[in-house]
Amino acid sequence: MRLNPYHSVLSIFIFTTFIILTSCKSKEEENKPSKETPISVEVLKIEKETITNTISLSGNVEANTTIRLGFMVAGKIQYIAINEGESIKKGALLASLDDSDYQIGLKAANGKLLEVQDKYNRLKIMHERNSLSDADFIKIKAGLEQAEANKELQAKNIYHTKIYAPISGVLLKKGVSEGEVIDKGMPIFGLGDIDTVKINAAVPGDEINSIKLNQDATVNIYALDTIYKGKVIEVGLAAEAKTRTYNAKIEIDNPNHKILPGMIAQIDINSNKKEHKILVPGHAILKDTDNKSYVYIVDEKTNKVFKRDISIGKLHQNNIEITSGLNANEIIVTSGIQNLNNGSLVNFN
Repeated sequence: MRLNPYHSVLSIFIFTTFIILTSCKSKEEENKPSKETPISVEVLKIEKETITNTISLSGNVEANTTIRLGFMVAGKIQYIAINEGESIKKGALLASLDDSDYQIGLKAANGKLLEVQDKYNRLKIMHERNSLSDADFIKIKAGLEQAEANKELQAKNIYHTKIYAPISGVLLKKGVSEGEVIDKGMPIFGLGDIDTVKINAAVPGDEINSIKLNQDATVNIYALDTIYKGKVIEVGLAAEAKTRTYNAKIEIDNPNHKILPGMIAQIDINSNKKEHKILVPGHAILKDTDNKSYVYIVDEKTNKVFKRDISIGKLHQNNIEITSGLNANEIIVTSGIQNLNNGSLVNFN
């Protein structure tokens, strides 16, 4: 049976139309944007907090008392009792010189004194009998006094061949070794009391009036990575000529002698000034490639986040002070930050 040509053409038309419509529908579905999946984050609404202003300073550790010691006579060092860093009690022998030459001097002075004393005793009898003039007797008496003084000087020189510790403390500096020859009065030892130590800190002029005697301080000794409690014991009244800063000293206990002179410390002192600050958790702050700080701000209308550059200030425990870039009542992202980009859609409670 032969097909009707009309029916054949109609079938071809319907099939072609179906193909075209199907193709257009597929292209429309391909071009239709997919729905963005929001990223789950945690957020924080910014509020100003009342804090006690903390003054942060840097300083160097000093011994509570430091004494420079040397021999009162010249000579060769025979003995040194301790090494640097070791302790010594008040009155204990610290070092001594070879005193053999001074012993010879004392022996000679003793002999001379005996000779003059004998002469004086004989001539005194003659003077009492008026057989010796007053002038001659005065000369003899002066010679005796000179001999006595010379003996006393030689004995004193022997005493000065030894150094005794004037305080209980630690040997901070030993500038010589046994066998060396030193001059009279040359400072060769540094002895310090470090049962307590002082931190000498430089205070800017705009903060000196906030520091008072007996204020509590927190001291971080960097070398020990340890926090100590201290107290302000001195507040300078005159500025340093070059730096225009004022000196303040903070005292801390050091019973184990772990804190040593010369160590660097950070001192935090709470002032009485109350301030209202914006504080943000440290983990909410990011750095860009230019090392600028920023946070992600949430737009509550669109639930999208946007980068906001900020300026940061002091650290307050785990929070960082924001000095510019944020306002109260704004919302920032605090968790889930690593998945965000500028304009990301988020959801949060």
